[in-house]
Amino acid sequence: MEATPLPAKPRERRVIRPYRPEDRAALRDICADTGFLGQPIDPVFEDRELFADYLTSYYTDAEPESTFVCELDGVVKGYLMGSRFPKRKDRYEMRMLPGLVLRGLWRYVTRPYNAASRRYVHWILTQARKEVPFTPPDMPHFHFNIRPEARSVGATRELVDMYLNYLVEKGEKQVYGQVVTYESRRGDRMFARYGFRVIDQREVTKYRALHPGKISLFTIIKDLTLNSKLYGTDLHEKDEE
Repeated sequence: MEATPLPAKPRERRVIRPYRPEDRAALRDICADTGFLGQPIDPVFEDRELFADYLTSYYTDAEPESTFVCELDGVVKGYLMGSRFPKRKDRYEMRMLPGLVLRGLWRYVTRPYNAASRRYVHWILTQARKEVPFTPPDMPHFHFNIRPEARSVGATRELVDMYLNYLVEKGEKQVYGQVVTYESRRGDRMFARYGFRVIDQREVTKYRALHPGKISLFTIIKDLTLNSKLYGTDLHEKDEE
């Protein structure tokens, strides 16, 4: 008797779209759940609320038009947060930071934070600014995070391309990002394949207690007048699902 073939697994429906206010909580969760080299931030810093406030609030609350999300079957699984107005972002952070610092210090003393979180706070106060590579002034930027189950070349390409197309429509000529690299995972050659060039890099020490290898933060720039898509000139457009 011939075996009955199993039914094919339904294909997940992926949608890349602009951010909506009702996405805010999901984006904050994704930020915290991918904050440690793509994994949850909790082993590094236990205060997920403060972590998400600092990294997402400007993008969702002050410039939401520059944020885009990735859905799988109607569930938000990733985001790209960008900004066309670096000076506006700087002003927002200057207003927000004193409150965040006071909340963090209060919790540092009264909770108290665990040892890992206290190391992280110490790193922020003593090393963080030294370990940020050069940031181009007056240039749009972006960063993105996608949950592990939704990560693919296709999802990344569609998400980044939507943002790059948005920038081109607004008349922007360049964009930069700051990307974490570790071991041989990423390098100059990989960035070049996607049309970016590396302009600076710094070693990041905040994960040393939890990750044995060297970790670096790269600043990469893309000239949108030469190539307004994610793929560089030497990479075939192949959507690897």
